[in-house]
Amino acid sequence: MRLEPIPNPTLGRRLGPPAAALGVTVLFAMALAWVAGADPLAVLGLIVKGAVGSKFALLETLNRATPLIFTGLAVAVAFRAKLWNIGAEAQLYLGAVVTVLLGTGALSWPAPALLPVLGLAAALAGALTLLGPAWAKTRLGVDEVVTTLLLNFIVLLFVSYLLEGPMKDPMGMGWPKSRRLIAEARLPRIVEGLRLHWGFALALIAAVLVWLVQTRTTFGYAMRAVGHNARAARFAGIPVTSVTLATALLSGSLAGLAGFSEVAGLKGNLTLDLSPGFGYTGIIVAMLALLHPLGVVVAALFVAGIFVGADSMSRAAEVPSYIADMLLASALLLVVLALPFTRFRLRWR
Repeated sequence: MRLEPIPNPTLGRRLGPPAAALGVTVLFAMALAWVAGADPLAVLGLIVKGAVGSKFALLETLNRATPLIFTGLAVAVAFRAKLWNIGAEAQLYLGAVVTVLLGTGALSWPAPALLPVLGLAAALAGALTLLGPAWAKTRLGVDEVVTTLLLNFIVLLFVSYLLEGPMKDPMGMGWPKSRRLIAEARLPRIVEGLRLHWGFALALIAAVLVWLVQTRTTFGYAMRAVGHNARAARFAGIPVTSVTLATALLSGSLAGLAGFSEVAGLKGNLTLDLSPGFGYTGIIVAMLALLHPLGVVVAALFVAGIFVGADSMSRAAEVPSYIADMLLASALLLVVLALPFTRFRLRWR
């Protein structure tokens, strides 16, 4: 038995194995529900109902998907160029820190002027966070998986120090949190009275722009070429180092926008639990989307729906919500195992 490459795989061939992997994931989730003592079909129904079964549930799913779109795009962009960005969590938090520093009164501008500045500042903070590991990789040969992963812990400790010291809200009754953003620094709601904000629209725009960059620009072509084969790209005259650093800036800025979106659109201030792992979940989103920018939106909605639906299901069926973590972990594992079969087929001899 051997793997034989498929010269021109069809659309069905490219999508079939991942779809089959997700189908197996659903069966695995049903088995987990059965082990937990619940009706598997009822559990799946409750997850779907909790995610999209009402206007409130649907908007909460869109709300949860917003930071996942940003971090999924950040990971997809970096991974496409073989830059293994595992530090989207750190980039998200530093984007949030800059948003709070400027948005709590340091700039007393009207909202139309202040919000773009906050977004650009958060994106710049995230970009510079990843630029260091990317430079260390290109100049010194340092593994960016290690540097970006360790930066997550360093940044979280730094944020903890800020919230216990310089940025601590004096009116917070001792809780480690920052002061609240001024009204002009808050993203308005898309639906009045509900929590969905214009950060979701910004995430959709970012996905379309990243897709256009990757498919319609020379930089996108260079990014893909470096990702496929850096040595061949360098031989063809592509500046591999410059492309890698530019990719790092784009990837980090997208993760920084996730921090801006969460603080300015939802939370209103900075706390240490701002992100329940959006940076790490972004890796799952990007892999489920096969690193496609528009697919990231679909994958983020899928992942967000599972989390929101699992919370609702846990209360209704008395099944632990950790089933969502198991579901996503198995989905990622099975999709990764299925990816080779989108370009290869088994041959017996």
